[in-house]
Amino acid sequence: PNYFTGIINILLEANIGNYDINYSAKELTAFTLRHVPYRSLSRRVDGSFPSVINPIALWEIKEYYFTRTFGSRVADGVYETQLDGLELDEIRRTLDIPIHHYLMIDSKFTWWGMGKSYLCRIFDMMHMGLVTEVLFGREVVDRIPIITQQWIEDYNQYKSFLD
Repeated sequence: PNYFTGIINILLEANIGNYDINYSAKELTAFTLRHVPYRSLSRRVDGSFPSVINPIALWEIKEYYFTRTFGSRVADGVYETQLDGLELDEIRRTLDIPIHHYLMIDSKFTWWGMGKSYLCRIFDMMHMGLVTEVLFGREVVDRIPIITQQWIEDYNQYKSFLD
């Protein structure tokens, strides 16, 4: 079961108000420029606000419970986030709109016990501006109400550009 994803989705629902939100992107995220397709991401993310077309915010959730070994699945997750961040950086610069990119991770044993080198890569991504913020475990409880308000403000400010 994806406990962490469930917690995140409940918090998003409680804080997003009457705005649309995509809790499980089943298609590639795309951006338009003057109503013409401009760019799509190489992979699907775990969620987006308000939708997968011209989102203000994207997030990825990495929860690795009950794992006994540290392997390529965790490494792939880190590099996928880096790829998304690089693509979003180019889109931000070209379209001149804010696009928030979040990584939410859980499982202390996985990250602190076995994956410290990948945890360092995550901090590198933050310093490179490839992720807006990384939320660790229970931090989602305090941060999601705050960041969703920022999403709503940005969406209202850029709505005419995004529609």
